Amino acid sequence: MNDKALRGAGLGLRGPHVAAVLANTPAVGWWEAHSENYFGGGEPVAALEQVRDRYPVSLHGVGLGLGSLDAPNATHMRQLKTLVERIEPVLVSEHLCWNRTGERYFNDLLPVPRVEGALEVLAHHIDAVQNALGRPILIENVSAYVAFDGETCTEAEMLAELVARTGCGVLLDLNNLHVNALNLGLDPFAELARLPRHCVGEMHVAGYEWLDDVAIDTHGAAVCEAVWTLLDAAIERFGPTAVLLERDTNLPPLDTLLREYAVLEQRVLGAAARAQTATSAEPEAATC
Repeated sequence: MNDKALRGAGLGLRGPHVAAVLANTPAVGWWEAHSENYFGGGEPVAALEQVRDRYPVSLHGVGLGLGSLDAPNATHMRQLKTLVERIEPVLVSEHLCWNRTGERYFNDLLPVPRVEGALEVLAHHIDAVQNALGRPILIENVSAYVAFDGETCTEAEMLAELVARTGCGVLLDLNNLHVNALNLGLDPFAELARLPRHCVGEMHVAGYEWLDDVAIDTHGAAVCEAVWTLLDAAIERFGPTAVLLERDTNLPPLDTLLREYAVLEQRVLGAAARAQTATSAEPEAATC
C-alpha cells in the first residue's frame, strides 16, 4: 500500500456522534465515513472536513455496485470524485457486490456470482473508478446467505485476481468472513491464506445477529470471539494495518462505543506485538 496507509484502530463515524466528536475530540486513531452520506454537501460535509482536520479519514462507499453489468453510475462517480477531492481521505473503499440492473436499484450489497465473465466486468469497472479518482481503491468482501451453482473460485481468489489485474487493494471484513463461514460452511482461515500478503490495506470487525437460524451481518452487536480470533490470524498474515470497528444498528451513545473501541485498540496492539515476535523468530523474512 502507499506511504500514507492507515495503521491501528479506527471507528466508524455515524451522524448522531459527529457533534460529540467535534466537541470532545476523543482519542480515536482515525475515522471512516460512508461516502454517500456526504454527497449532498452543506453542513454534513463541512463537519466531515473538520473531522478530517483533526484525524485521518477513510471514505467507505456502499452504492457503486461494481459487480453490476452496467458501468458505474456517472452521477454517483462525479459526486464521489468531488467528495474525495474535498476531503482528501487516506483510503477510499467499495464493495465486491452488485446492486442494480438497468434502472432498477436494490438497497443491498448483493454478492457477485463468481462465474465466467464476472472477473472481466469487475476489473473493467474498478479500472474506471480508479482512473476517475486518480488513485487505487480497496475492495471489500461481502456477506452472503446463499451459494451459487457453477462458481469457479472462492471470493478470496477473486479478490486476489482483481488485485493482480487492477492494482486495487483489499478491505478485509472479518465479520463478513465469519458470517459466510456460519451460513455457507467455508473455511475462513483458508480464505485468509488465499489472499496475497501485500494486498490488505484495511480490516473491519463488527457484530452479527441470528434470524431464523441464519447469521445476519447487522453491525448491531458486539464483536464475537471467533471474529477476534480471525483478527489475530489476519494480523499475523498481513501485518499490522488499519482495523475498524463498525456499528450501524442498535447504535449506542458515543461513550459506550468508545469503550468497545478501547477493546479493539488493545486487541490490535496485542496481535501486532505477537505477529512482530513471531516474525523476529523466523530465520528469514517471509516472501509475498
